[in-house]
Amino acid sequence: MTAKIFRNSMAVGISVFLLSVALFMGVLYQYFGGQLTDELENEAWLVARGVELQGMEYLEGLNSSSRITWVDRDGTVLYDNMADPSTMENHSDRAEIQDAMRGSQGTSVRDSSTLAEKTFYVARRLEDGTVIRLASAQYTIVVLLLSMIQPLMIILVAALILAAVLAHRLSKGIIRPILDLDLEHPEDCDTYDELAPLLTRIRRQNDTIRRQMDLLRQRQQEFAALTENMSEGFVLLDQKGHILSHNSGALRLLGTIAPAEEANVLTLDRSDAFRRVVEQALAGNRNQGRLERGGRCIQVMADPVSHDGQVVGAVLVLVDVTEREQGEQMRREFTANVSHELKTPLTAISGMAEIIKNGMVEPEDITGFAGDIYKESQRLIALVEDIIHLSRLDEGAPNLQREDVDLMALAKSAEQRLEPLAKKAGVTIMVAGAPFTVHGVRAVLDEMIYNLCDNAVKYNRPGGTVAVSVSPAPGGKGGEVTVSDTGIGIPAQDQERVFERFYRVDKSHSKEIGGTGLGLSIVKHGAALHDAQVELTSTLGQGTSVKLIFSR
Repeated sequence: MTAKIFRNSMAVGISVFLLSVALFMGVLYQYFGGQLTDELENEAWLVARGVELQGMEYLEGLNSSSRITWVDRDGTVLYDNMADPSTMENHSDRAEIQDAMRGSQGTSVRDSSTLAEKTFYVARRLEDGTVIRLASAQYTIVVLLLSMIQPLMIILVAALILAAVLAHRLSKGIIRPILDLDLEHPEDCDTYDELAPLLTRIRRQNDTIRRQMDLLRQRQQEFAALTENMSEGFVLLDQKGHILSHNSGALRLLGTIAPAEEANVLTLDRSDAFRRVVEQALAGNRNQGRLERGGRCIQVMADPVSHDGQVVGAVLVLVDVTEREQGEQMRREFTANVSHELKTPLTAISGMAEIIKNGMVEPEDITGFAGDIYKESQRLIALVEDIIHLSRLDEGAPNLQREDVDLMALAKSAEQRLEPLAKKAGVTIMVAGAPFTVHGVRAVLDEMIYNLCDNAVKYNRPGGTVAVSVSPAPGGKGGEVTVSDTGIGIPAQDQERVFERFYRVDKSHSKEIGGTGLGLSIVKHGAALHDAQVELTSTLGQGTSVKLIFSR
């Protein structure tokens, strides 16, 4: 803008200068032309008076810079101070001569194309009818300008320098108030009045932009808060696969660090499965894939983003489906185990019933077969009850009534019920500690403690002990129930799985001692129902200790 103002100022200055020179020269030319005519008229009057008084003698003695011509009444040239009269043509057709003969004086101006000059003529009629004519030449304005080219060029150069300096200062002076505008606070600017409407619009626009930026910042903060608290990960891509946005969940699930700005999405993961999902999404096809990362199973879902029928990017959503996969695997294992556990007693019952039906059993052996059938039926009933009970615990036991339950009383009750089994196995059960109450489901709490004590007796050694410790927490809220035995112990590699359904460390020994394989699973789910924690410590060959920690 400064250069434009400078150029315009220079153009205006030069134009004004040239126009002024032209106008000045024109005025001067017209002025000096008028002056020349007046001087010729005065001089013509003087010469006419001299000729009337002295005749030819006056003309011959006269020294004048003007051309003097004496013309007779018939137009014949009698005298000319610059040419031979005899060689000159008749002047009766000259306009100034004709005007003078008709009146007292005549004037005319004639241009000479060959001499590039203008000649002024003034003629006066004498008393005898002859005419004295004076002529004086004046150069045309073009010739005049050419004759003054050197001083004019000097003046032009000086004018250009002066115009450049003034135009530079003028352009700087005009632009400076504009450059000093505070567009953030236009209402505080002291500048040209003509800029007031513009500054008002800028202020309004600033207010609108500020409101929009505040709203955008708020939306961005809300979006960041939502996405950063998501357990799922998401990645937003453009049509070239560059990362436009992502959350920390995506980095955590992929096990990578934050990428550089507008980095390619393959910098997050270069596996073939991930690359195929991205390529398919950018090609406009919705698809999904699975990744294995650090023992975790990650599901990647990709959707293309289209605008006006063209794919302009893609959205990747990453979900950790490890627990779902493990749950599905546990469901399949549970189904298989339930089928197996149910089939075993049913097969035995069916086989023995078929033998009795076919009369292949002696009358005295029927009682034994009936006892075996009853035993397997009870085992089947216990298994079904445990499965139903476990299913209720999975659902959160919504219909079970809660009450204040004394865990010391439940421990002593379990001791009494297991006393016959303990004597048969040669195991001693001891209950110690102090009572404390838990607000929970009595039946579930009772089964939890009973199952722990039952396992401690079944997997103990002859002459071993089972110690049940009931310890209230300091402050009167919650406490601990610990069941310890001196039995066979659990191998370290099996300790994390013993709470799974139907999981048995020693399957052959488990068949001998019976049980459904769901006891510790019921303990785990019962603890979850009461917001309790289960801690297991065991040493192979030395024994096992299971602790239930209640916080309320």
